Amino acid sequence: MAVHLYLSLIPEALIASMLTPEQFGAYYAVGSEKKSHGQAIFFEIDPNYRHDALPIEEGLRRCVPHEDGAPKRSLYISVYRALEHVSLDAIQKLYLVTQDGRTLGLDSSSALPAEEAGLHLYQEIAPVHPLVVSSLPPHEFYDLIVNNPASLLTLPAVCFVELSLGELAENPEYGAVGDLPYANIDHLRQCLVDLRTKTVSTKMVDRISPATFPYRTIKSGIFVGNREQFLYFPLPSRDELRAKHYRWWRSANM
Repeated sequence: MAVHLYLSLIPEALIASMLTPEQFGAYYAVGSEKKSHGQAIFFEIDPNYRHDALPIEEGLRRCVPHEDGAPKRSLYISVYRALEHVSLDAIQKLYLVTQDGRTLGLDSSSALPAEEAGLHLYQEIAPVHPLVVSSLPPHEFYDLIVNNPASLLTLPAVCFVELSLGELAENPEYGAVGDLPYANIDHLRQCLVDLRTKTVSTKMVDRISPATFPYRTIKSGIFVGNREQFLYFPLPSRDELRAKHYRWWRSANM
């Protein structure tokens, strides 16, 4: 059986598995007694990738079928600083898994989303996961965190998603909330107003926000970057999701 390498982001971990991405997504979201079931997000990594800080070779050697012939579902190689030690060149695909195990695979794109006027809402996913508002577009937000921090805080790598703000992006004080599912909307409004009235480009909304988020709130896609590279994984349009990935889309909206 082929052995796959998966870089989980919720929680951050490098895992060897004999399951296909779809099988692993279902297992990781709902099939393990060791983990509360729920959303999962992971990258598939080139199985030939190696790094001195990660015992990948030993992990692959130990990832063998069970005595009854059943595939080894997961073998943890690292649960600490995994993202920063994986080259972005080794990332093959990103998978978004719903809480009931429906898996959607996304390819990276060389074209970044078009920059739009207005404010932005970012959920950092790994290695830390605060909820942040910013006046910066995604690439500049990544650059601020990884390459050119304005404070003493910096990260060697980061994965984050831009979430939809609807009318609040242009009119944070009086814009309609609509169907935005965010908790404490009044606090979110105030943080967005502060970006307009103070000389800051980012403001933390929630420093202990869970890394999970409703997939329907994704504005454009998922971003990941380190000090060498930056990748963007666009989410298909809602029409395409309904037409080609209906079961995933329906599950993501439950």
